[in-house]
Amino acid sequence: MTSLVPLPLSQTPSAMDEMPSPTGAKTLALLNLLSSHGAGLTVAEATRRSGITQNLVFRLLKTLVLMGYATQREDNKAYVLTNRLLELTGPRVGDRSLALCAHEALRRLRDETGETVQLIIESGGKALVLEQFRGTQALQVCGEVGMRVPLYSCAPGKAILAHWGEAALEAWFLDEGKTLKRFTATTLSNREELIRDLDSIRHLGYAIDRAEGVEGIHCVAAPIFDEYRQPAGALTVMAPINRMPEEEFKHFARRCREAADQVERKFRG
Repeated sequence: MTSLVPLPLSQTPSAMDEMPSPTGAKTLALLNLLSSHGAGLTVAEATRRSGITQNLVFRLLKTLVLMGYATQREDNKAYVLTNRLLELTGPRVGDRSLALCAHEALRRLRDETGETVQLIIESGGKALVLEQFRGTQALQVCGEVGMRVPLYSCAPGKAILAHWGEAALEAWFLDEGKTLKRFTATTLSNREELIRDLDSIRHLGYAIDRAEGVEGIHCVAAPIFDEYRQPAGALTVMAPINRMPEEEFKHFARRCREAADQVERKFRG
């Protein structure tokens, strides 16, 4: 029998009933619950785990689908979160969302290269996948929207790190970058190596990942700057080594830089 993790006291049904908007509290509790179950939850599972009545769980989940915050899987009818919340909380300039501004450029870059492309932002000292368009190849390389990986082990993360100010970079080295774990033989796992690479990225205008995070996967990335010339995020193209050999880095980087420039113009207005 599966054991259930107890809900925080603020998310128990009795506590939520005492809040100014019990239904609002229960909606947020369901969002929190779905966020911790990437494969999704059925109505019955969400009811059992939340303690909320099944009728209300059903209506709230249907509302989340209609509002674009969740979707229902065809295979097992489980409800999973979309990236709508990430779009709302991602970088913005005025009323312009980075995710929305990047949508068309990402789709075009995917179509031109045939490879998976992603929009990455920094979140909590890590690289977070804000948006993704899967490649058109039979063998795809991809991640998941919402996934976080170390900044130093991927091209988009390094593209962002390279354009941080000295104080911000030093603070990162004292926190997330204090221990640079080696994931592959090519991971930049010491500070001096990484700093040299960041200097090169600033000079070239793009970043390269030579299978530094995952064996057999190459990536290139270009930073996206806001109106203050601060890195708001980065666009990246990823592919197996045989489809992105080192001699093709410049070709992919040029496409990536062009797409990032398009996003910048739209994002800055």
